Amino acid sequence: MIVILVLLFGMFYFLMVRPMRQREKKHDEMVQQLEEGDRVITAGGVYGEIVNISQDSIVIKIESGATMRVTKGSVLALRSTEGS
Repeated sequence: MIVILVLLFGMFYFLMVRPMRQREKKHDEMVQQLEEGDRVITAGGVYGEIVNISQDSIVIKIESGATMRVTKGSVLALRSTEGS
């Protein structure tokens, strides 16, 4: 019975927890490498270009020319500059 519980816990860890931690680590590395001028997509679906970076937030300029401050963690991905 204990062996089955250990196996279930091991499966849960390798199928759920470990991949989630790897994604979080990859996202954290991407956020640490952000630079002014990078084009990004936020969690809210806003596309913009980074104009200022502080310790815990960034300021992005959107297409209309307006700027908005968002947390670094809300950046989902870098947007490629080709074809956009």
